[in-house]
Order: sequence, then structure tokens, then C-alpha cells
Amino acid sequence: MSELNMEPITLEKSNLIINSAIEKAREIKINPIMVVVLDHRGAIKACSGEDGVSSLRFKIAHGKANGAFQMGMGSRALFNRAEQQAYFINAVNALTDGALVPVPGGVLIRDKNKNIVGSLGISGDTSDNDEIAAVAGIEAAGFTADIG
Repeated sequence: MSELNMEPITLEKSNLIINSAIEKAREIKINPIMVVVLDHRGAIKACSGEDGVSSLRFKIAHGKANGAFQMGMGSRALFNRAEQQAYFINAVNALTDGALVPVPGGVLIRDKNKNIVGSLGISGDTSDNDEIAAVAGIEAAGFTADIG
């Protein structure tokens, strides 16, 4: 990664993102959330779910993070694209074996040089609230959140 001048998402930073996102979720009093952090390869770096989060939330959070990472745009942008090009998003979802969830809550993680170094997906409340918690987590770790 050094040749690309990227700042990696370490396990320590991943856990900071997760804890900060959960802290924001508690602050705004939303439902329990599941948080999934993907690294620069699109691999799961860390994940955690609050007590009381439903079992399907991992797959939803992963689908939001994976869709954002694989397409290079936040899941809010994927949601907007799905409204305009539903057949395209359905085709891409088929190519990812259903691991693309095109609703807000999947956010790209950019370093100080604007490189995409990973993504974050959250599920548990409304998509807008999930996104609020995601942005807070990413920014708390010193990265830039890219929702679009």
C-alpha cells in the first residue's frame, strides 16, 4: 500500500470506527446496529453488533459496505442509481451473489489523500440513521466519509 500512498485501516482504527458509530447510535437513540468495516481489499477487517440487533443485520450491513466498495460509490448514490436504472443495479446484485444492498448506510472510507481505503456498512435502524452513525464513526477515526 505504501506505493499508492494509502493510509491503511488498521484493526485499531476499525475498532475505533465501530465504537464511535455505536456511540453515535446511542447518542441519537436509534435501534441497535450491526457495523461492518471492509479494508482496502474489500475484505472484512472488523465487525460488531449491539445486543438486540437481529441476525439478518450482518448480511445487510455487509451488503451496504460491499456494494459501496465494489462500485466505488456510497450506497446512497447506489440507491439513487437504482431508482434510475433498476435493471442495472439488479444485474450488479446478481454478479455479487446478492451482496449489494443499495440503500443508505454504506459509506466509502477515504484517507487524507482521498484514496478509497475501505468501506463501512451499518444496519439496524432507518437507512438515513444508519448513515449518520457511519459518518460519525469514520470521521472519529480521522478518515473522510464519502456517501455519494
